[in-house]
Amino acid sequence: MGVSVDEFLQMLNKLPEVAQSDGGEWVSLKVRGKGFGYLWERTETVGLKATIDEQIALVAERPEVFEVQFTTGRFGWVVVHLDKIDSDELFELVAEAWCLTAPRQMVDAFEAELGVAGGAGR
Repeated sequence: MGVSVDEFLQMLNKLPEVAQSDGGEWVSLKVRGKGFGYLWERTETVGLKATIDEQIALVAERPEVFEVQFTTGRFGWVVVHLDKIDSDELFELVAEAWCLTAPRQMVDAFEAELGVAGGAGR
């Protein structure tokens, strides 16, 4: 178990139009100019957008893996410790964060390509 920073960065290639930008201590992750995540290489953690309900559930179920980052509007951001999560679960969370942020048509096309029916959190 555990995902390296390099494995995480490779995972992002599975999502359309992900842009990375250096924020000094972190790398911000965006789709069409809107943020859905952050990577802190030094601490090997990732901050991801989630619904508030999902944020609460993840932190309550496994506080050794997840931490509350912050809440804004209808979203609750969660910190994920890369060394304590498997790649399938992490990709699911990253894809969900992306789906909460990307334009509807883009999400629909992505979900159709994966064969997922959906509305991922929308």
